[in-house]
Amino acid sequence: MKEIDSGDISGALGSMASDLGKHEETAGHDGIRLGMMLMMSGGLSTAEKMKKFINGFN
Repeated sequence: MKEIDSGDISGALGSMASDLGKHEETAGHDGIRLGMMLMMSGGLSTAEKMKKFINGFN
């Protein structure tokens, strides 16, 4: 969440994807692609939306 707090919304998604990629059971998770599609279409354009996406991921 430090990326979001510093205003780097896309960096937050990148950080989450990187973290998921470090573990065999979550590498290539569909949520990474979903996040990218949402980001590219404007669905994760605010800090609030990105926090909700990341927090709802569990």
